[in-house]
Amino acid sequence: MNNNLVPTNVSDAIAPSEIPDGFTAVDPTTGASSAGGGPSPSDAAAAQREAQRQAILERAMTPDALARLRRIKLVKKERASAVEAMIAKMALAGKLETKVTEGKLIEMLEGIVGAQQKKAETAKISIQRKKYNFDSDDEDDNDDDLL
Repeated sequence: MNNNLVPTNVSDAIAPSEIPDGFTAVDPTTGASSAGGGPSPSDAAAAQREAQRQAILERAMTPDALARLRRIKLVKKERASAVEAMIAKMALAGKLETKVTEGKLIEMLEGIVGAQQKKAETAKISIQRKKYNFDSDDEDDNDDDLL
């Protein structure tokens, strides 16, 4: 097979005028930014913070609890992030005597769910309709007087 027919970089084979609006010729698998250079400083700083956070979680949690948290993160990203922040804060403050187990993780999640439900209940709107004399909802509504 002749490899000269296949370009080594697809972006070299596509003219910039052929690229639709909203798209770029940058390969997303290389991790390069659209400016053509390496990752931007803010991306590098965010990646470093995330790596530090993961390292803290790995030291503060058992492997089973960490695996469960990662599965939860796939479904409920907000709850998992809240628990991660709570565990990281406790670990940095030195409030964890032992590693967080799967049971302790479940307790933390239940606490967060309970707090969210209380918050939702307090924000609940209830509508009460006024009762008028001609409503048929009255208990003593007796239609015998209409005959």
